[in-house]
Amino acid sequence: MSSVEIFTTAFCPYCDRARALLDRKGVAYQEFDAPHGSEARRAAIERSGGRTTVPQIFIGGRAIGGSDELAALDRSGKLDALLAGP
Repeated sequence: MSSVEIFTTAFCPYCDRARALLDRKGVAYQEFDAPHGSEARRAAIERSGGRTTVPQIFIGGRAIGGSDELAALDRSGKLDALLAGP
């Protein structure tokens, strides 16, 4: 199974949605608190190619985007393959 990392902030409904989707699928993930200006946020921005919003989600080290992109992958049936890994 691919590793999943999610960079979030408090009181973020998009972060809540992303976590809920991963939880429903039974996916273990590592969550990083990434408030504006934090080292974690800077790392997420760098790793994601400059995206500044949260959540930032990485599967197998690959930036997949935020909550909307995660949901789109799930709807298209591609998320399970990404989570399964190579």
